[in-house]
Amino acid sequence: MTEFATRAVHAGQEPDATTGAVIPPIHVTSTYVQDGVGAMRNGYEYSRGGNPTRDALQTLLADLDGGVAAYSFASGLAAEDALLRAYLEPGARVVMGNDVYGGTHRLVNRLHVPWGVELVVVDMSDVDRVRAALEGAPAKTVLWVETPTNPLMKIADIALLSEVGHAAGALVVVDNTFASPYLQQPLSLGADAVSYSTTKYLGGHSDVVGGAVVLRDEAFAEQVGFLQFGAGAIASPFDAFLTTRGIKTLPVRMERHSSNAQAVAEALVSAPGVERVYYPGLPDHPGHEVAAKQMRGFGGMLSVALTGGPEAAKRFVESTEVFTLAESLGGVESLIGYPSEMTHASVKGTELAVPENVVRLSVGIEDQGDLVPDVLQALSR
Repeated sequence: MTEFATRAVHAGQEPDATTGAVIPPIHVTSTYVQDGVGAMRNGYEYSRGGNPTRDALQTLLADLDGGVAAYSFASGLAAEDALLRAYLEPGARVVMGNDVYGGTHRLVNRLHVPWGVELVVVDMSDVDRVRAALEGAPAKTVLWVETPTNPLMKIADIALLSEVGHAAGALVVVDNTFASPYLQQPLSLGADAVSYSTTKYLGGHSDVVGGAVVLRDEAFAEQVGFLQFGAGAIASPFDAFLTTRGIKTLPVRMERHSSNAQAVAEALVSAPGVERVYYPGLPDHPGHEVAAKQMRGFGGMLSVALTGGPEAAKRFVESTEVFTLAESLGGVESLIGYPSEMTHASVKGTELAVPENVVRLSVGIEDQGDLVPDVLQALSR
């Protein structure tokens, strides 16, 4: 099986050997019988260390991203933390973009910096600035790339940044949450690791919280695997099952998300009161050509800046009828939010602060005939 959509349905999903059930059962057990002291069946001893349902999801994730191993966690931030702690040490450096998800910045700035890690923030679309940030980098340096970014939809050239990062001896990590493995394959472009909030497009139905990392190096994968076991922030069997079920329809959903977002973005460009639309599928987006080169499609996320300032932005998000005012993204339903006071409130007052006239939209899979009129009527309020 080589095609993505086929692997999304079948990888790690062999029918149950006992009953022939097409969908593998959810193993909700906490522990496993041993046939003698230390004589474990298929290596299963205790579900923090291993669970068949979680293993099936991890096999699927590794297959879709082309990694040697994948690990699933209780949240996206738990996955990021395990990845960073498996690599960093006091005196290490993290270089990340100036438009990353606010929770990622908070994680490093509030938890890892006090431990002795240096944090440097730059514009990842400016390769010269990235090179400068990596100059004199310590032995343990992480180049954290997010593309498209949250929420200003900046595009970073993964292949180019991987070369720059590796030349400086850095570990290159790509947060691929907005694109999903269907639209973008960071490991094939040179990255060392990929992180996800599986809550978003991978789960896809706003009914499960989770995270994952996918690795290309066996030795580093073992280190991350130990952190998963040792710290224990694992995905539960039921959460792993829901995420696996969501992934089966990932390709068809991402196609619909992308086409709907393109239609909404094009409608907003010429709408009264709109200052700027941030969507890489628009030809005048500064990262359009890079996105077209490294992505299968442009995704379901976009942001819009309004000429009326924060008052207009708040009025807009409170006036939609099909788009629901809520945090998070990537579900089948369309969501709208005000990043400055919602998803990115933790970075207010920093260089990562989101402009107060910006609104973020997660465009769902509803009919375009309902989505486009909804945003236009909300703007006219």
